Amino acid sequence: MSFVTLSRQGPVSIVTLNRPERLNAMSGPLMDDLHAALVDAQADPDTRVIVFTGAGRAFCAGDDLKEFGAQSASPAAVAAMCDQIQQITRDLMFGPKLVIGAIHGYAVGGGFEWVLNCDMTVAADNLVAFFPEMGLGHFVTGGVTQLLPQTVGYQKAMELFVLGERLDAATLLQLGLVNRVVPLDAMLDTALALARQVAERAPLATRLLKRAMTTGLSSQLAGALELERQSAMACFADPDTAARIAQKTQSR
Repeated sequence: MSFVTLSRQGPVSIVTLNRPERLNAMSGPLMDDLHAALVDAQADPDTRVIVFTGAGRAFCAGDDLKEFGAQSASPAAVAAMCDQIQQITRDLMFGPKLVIGAIHGYAVGGGFEWVLNCDMTVAADNLVAFFPEMGLGHFVTGGVTQLLPQTVGYQKAMELFVLGERLDAATLLQLGLVNRVVPLDAMLDTALALARQVAERAPLATRLLKRAMTTGLSSQLAGALELERQSAMACFADPDTAARIAQKTQSR
C-alpha cells in the first residue's frame, strides 16, 4: 500500500498523503513515498504545478508518536528519520515547480512545517495548525526556524514554537501564513483553480522566479536545516523526550 498517491489533471500533479486512519501522521514509509512522489512530480515534463494535500479528516497530524520507539531505537534510526524530514523540505522548496498546499483539518508539527514549505496555500476553514514539539521534547524541523520569523517576526515565532499556540484558519490568514481561506468542500477545487492559473504563466519565467526567491534563502535555510537536524537528533535521544511521549501516548 502506498502512503502517498500521485495523480495528474492536465498540467497539475496532485500529491496526496494517504494514511487517513492515522490522520496522515509522519512515518518512515510515508516520507519515503512522499519523497518519491515529489521527485516524480517535479521531474514530470507535463507538470507545471504541484498541489499538495491530505486524504481523510486532516492534512497531517505530525510525527506518529506510536512509532517513537522504532524511530529512536538507535543513532542510525534517529539520523535516518531526521534526514527524511529535512529531505521533504528540500523536495518542496528547491524543486523547479511551484507547490500549492490544499490544507484542512489538522496541520501539526511536521504537517505545519510542510504548509510553510509550500509556495502558496489554500486553507479550509476548519484548519488548525500548531507546533507541539517543545511540550513533547521534540524539535522543529523543515527550515521553519528560518522561515517563520521572516513572516511573523522573531518574538511571535518564538511564542508559536515554545507555547504551541493553536492557530485557526482566520489567524493563519491574518499572519500571512496562508493565501486563501475557503469552505472545506471548496478547498481542493480552489487550489486546483489556482494551480491552473499558475500553469498559464510562462513556465520558464515561473521556474526562474522560484529559483531566484529560494536561492536568496538557500544559504540561511541550508544552515537552519542542518542545525535543526542536529537539534532534532539530540532531542530524539533525550530520556526526557521518551518520558514525555510515553505519558502523552498513555493518556490517549
